[in-house]
Amino acid sequence: MRASVRTGLGVVLLVGVVGATAGGAAMLLGATKPAPVAATPAVKVAAAPIVRPTPLPVATPLAQSTPASEAMVVRRVLNIDGPFTHGRWVWDEDGAPASGKLVVTIDLDAQVLSVFRDGYEIGAAVVLYGADWKPTPLGALKITEKDADHVSNLYGAPMPYMLRLTNDGISIHGSDVQEGGATHGCIGVPTAFAKKLFAAAKLGDRVIITNGKRLGMGGAITA
Repeated sequence: MRASVRTGLGVVLLVGVVGATAGGAAMLLGATKPAPVAATPAVKVAAAPIVRPTPLPVATPLAQSTPASEAMVVRRVLNIDGPFTHGRWVWDEDGAPASGKLVVTIDLDAQVLSVFRDGYEIGAAVVLYGADWKPTPLGALKITEKDADHVSNLYGAPMPYMLRLTNDGISIHGSDVQEGGATHGCIGVPTAFAKKLFAAAKLGDRVIITNGKRLGMGGAITA
């Protein structure tokens, strides 16, 4: 049985080509030497002064950073005894804010989903994710639909407590989470856990899916 571990130049050669022209010597016979012509004195013309435009002030670009409204710092991680194996989950809101911004993180390598409210982890579960031929997408997504009694219109399978993440049907939903199982790209969690997450989450909440990223105390949840 697989147990999930939680941790926190080139050189430029210039060749000059000199064009050569064949010249011939001309012989003038019996030519009268012309009288010298007095040179006309050159008149110096003062060059017009060059007026350089005064440079306009250039605005200094602001440093790009994650908006404060999108950043969250881990303030608490749930203490889970023993190996965190398929089918296990925890939910504990004691000591966490009763309300606040909710963010769900999922790491496919650890096979763990965590729920944070204002930085306090209030829930965690071992998950199933997409098979190799139907992988789960990575990145920062948002919950766009909730349906407690959803049934897949592609596979006809029940997807209880569905939280939709993409237009093509990738969702978090209740599943029979067993070792060796896989999905068609969705995140499967134990149905009892899915029910609690469904009640806590709302449309627009962020879901961040990674593959090999761990979070520890004081770490920033950004994406």
